Amino acid sequence: MGAPRVSRTEDEPDAPMGASPTDIGSPKLRYEAARALVWAAVVGLVVLAVYISQSLLVIFGAMVFATMIDGGARLLGRWLAIGRGWRVAIVIAAMVAFLAWLGYFAGSQISQQAAQFPAIVGEQLGRLLAFLREQGFAISQDDVQRVVGSLVSGVGTVTRAIGGLVGGLATILLILIIGIYIAIDPNLYERGVAWMVPERHRATFHDTIEHMSFTLRRLLAGRLAGMFAEGLFTWALLAYGGQLIGIGPVPMAALLGLLTGLLAFIPNIGAVISGVLMVLVGFSGGTDMGLYTIFVYLLVQNFDGYILIPMIAKKTVDLAPALVLGAQLVFGVMFGILGLALADPMLAMIKVALERRAQRLDDGNKLKGAEA
Repeated sequence: MGAPRVSRTEDEPDAPMGASPTDIGSPKLRYEAARALVWAAVVGLVVLAVYISQSLLVIFGAMVFATMIDGGARLLGRWLAIGRGWRVAIVIAAMVAFLAWLGYFAGSQISQQAAQFPAIVGEQLGRLLAFLREQGFAISQDDVQRVVGSLVSGVGTVTRAIGGLVGGLATILLILIIGIYIAIDPNLYERGVAWMVPERHRATFHDTIEHMSFTLRRLLAGRLAGMFAEGLFTWALLAYGGQLIGIGPVPMAALLGLLTGLLAFIPNIGAVISGVLMVLVGFSGGTDMGLYTIFVYLLVQNFDGYILIPMIAKKTVDLAPALVLGAQLVFGVMFGILGLALADPMLAMIKVALERRAQRLDDGNKLKGAEA
């Protein structure tokens, strides 16, 4: 007498001889197991992306820097009939020359101004607190320090990991090195990523990358033009504009112009920070000079916001200001100053990817409608 045979349902047919005990015979169970595996892989990839978010952000920063070099090389290609490698070398040499000039010729003046900058800002904040207390606001220096400490401590673990001067310089150096490698031969890395994409989707991948690159080049060109214009106008108005109306030059005009130009890379928030610093320094020279710095700030920002940027924005990606500001706040809290600076380009890339997908779906629907 043998053991009784266990009956199977229609959904569970007999397993073939020699099959593994872990094989799933039911097609329905195999389908559900495959779905569960896909979801587990998606969750795992999200967790991995969060865990290595700092490295991914550095790589994206390198891609942004490579796009700047690529844009400069393409611009040179309109006038110089030389190879791409030579044009890339010229752009990199120009960047190095600018940094050398900034360090050797303007570094001494700016360093002296930067040494006085914290004392002037602290003095003006003290005067502001005294004025608020005279108006009945119960605000103390300890309250301000606690608020600043809370903001600093809330920038996230990634900022603390790369915090400090050494960590920041190492991150910037890594971005520059990777960006130069990408800029020298971007097609090499694009082909490498495309190789990991299923063959039926590679044409779509190359099309999306092409539109992303085009949009990012235009976005960064507009951002660099705005940075240069804001920095130059701010320096000229602070250094020489006050003399025309009898106020005199504003202290630290070169430093304020440089900070305004650099912070212009971060739209919205950068303008607010540079404006606050400019006004604080201006009021250190008296009420008239403080009011003049407010005028300079409003003039420069309105020129940049209503004349320069709209002219450039016609040829670049259109991002809603509230959406950009929200992305800056989120990325700033998650990734610190690096995330804040790269929020705008990253948001633009996401927008382009979604627009290309929507365009392909729309074209597919039109094709189906025409065939019907």
